[in-house]
Amino acid sequence: MKKFFCVVFSVLLIALSAMPAFAVESKNYDHLRGTEINVYNWGEYISDGSDGALDVNAQFEKETGIKVNYNTFDSNENMYNKLKGGGANYDIVIPSDYMIARLIEEGLVQKIDFSNIPNYANIMDKYKNLYFDPNNEYSVPYNVGMVGIIYNTKIVEGNPDSWDLMWNEKYSGQIMNFNNPRDAFAVAQFKLGISINTTDANQWERAYEELKKQKPLVQSYVMDEVFNKMESGEAAIVSYYAGDFLTMHDNNPDLAFYYPKEGMNIFVDSVCIPTSSQNKEAAELYINFLAREDIALANAEYLCYASPNKKVLENEDYSLRDEEILYPANQDELITEYFHNLDPDTQFIMTSLWDNLKIDGNQITGVYIGLISFVVIVAVLVIFTTVRKKRRASYYD
Repeated sequence: MKKFFCVVFSVLLIALSAMPAFAVESKNYDHLRGTEINVYNWGEYISDGSDGALDVNAQFEKETGIKVNYNTFDSNENMYNKLKGGGANYDIVIPSDYMIARLIEEGLVQKIDFSNIPNYANIMDKYKNLYFDPNNEYSVPYNVGMVGIIYNTKIVEGNPDSWDLMWNEKYSGQIMNFNNPRDAFAVAQFKLGISINTTDANQWERAYEELKKQKPLVQSYVMDEVFNKMESGEAAIVSYYAGDFLTMHDNNPDLAFYYPKEGMNIFVDSVCIPTSSQNKEAAELYINFLAREDIALANAEYLCYASPNKKVLENEDYSLRDEEILYPANQDELITEYFHNLDPDTQFIMTSLWDNLKIDGNQITGVYIGLISFVVIVAVLVIFTTVRKKRRASYYD
């Protein structure tokens, strides 16, 4: 999070992390020094040392002697495809709830030895025994959030409160939506009053038709690029994660946020260990490190997501503890729904409709590209033939 107090706050955290009370637990991990772990996380989803913030991975390396190889993904689906394809061996992944359920079902993540995670005691009870990991065996909560609408008050009139804003023709070309099927379909499903976990093919078709109506108004489908577009004023309306709004608002105070009255997705992102992990013990040490009070506090301040860590909320230095967007006073009154893992048939329907949506309307562009390519090829052949004739003529001359 690009906040003015980041530098001072990080100096405090680094000082605290050097104290014995905050040191890596007393169990001897010397045999892990010199080893490596491969971490796969969302983009811009860890305190990374920028703007004076604590560099969490560097601090872990300093304390343990374990090298962190850090890579990022921009959607649960892309992360899943990487794990499923077996192209890389990760020791840590941080998926969302519904994807964790799928990874467990398909045997792509393994059980955690919680005797190595004493800081799991810091996680609030309300984020334990959740539907995707009912026996608390495979995951440790990392961040909590909800989806809403970010808009530019200099462009959008009035005080909107509905998903309808995403379909307002007045703002055509200034609207953006998620560039992943689950979140994008949820926008239409909430607007229509359909469960985001429906298995009814007709209801998915209705949501698809709603997204088709929206598409001519959409400037682009986005993930991490949303920051630059909203902060610069290039776009005016987007559905996105509440925590990221606070980061954008720091750089563009004209931005505002609301939770649509029809309802919104609530999510818990959690840390898991893939079955392909080559360094499980170091991975568990890393998970315990992330759940430690000072590290969880650094991440909470930097990322601006709601923290599932009770030690963070109890910490008097936590500047966002009263932030209404993260911890709304009326949260019990909001209409929220978790994503659940969809059955294979429903996943196929969703993916097929999403592919159709992204392709639909691009055929004409494809034709133009084909024609241009044809003209270029013909021009090259004409030039080549002409040059060749000239060379032959000069040869005979």
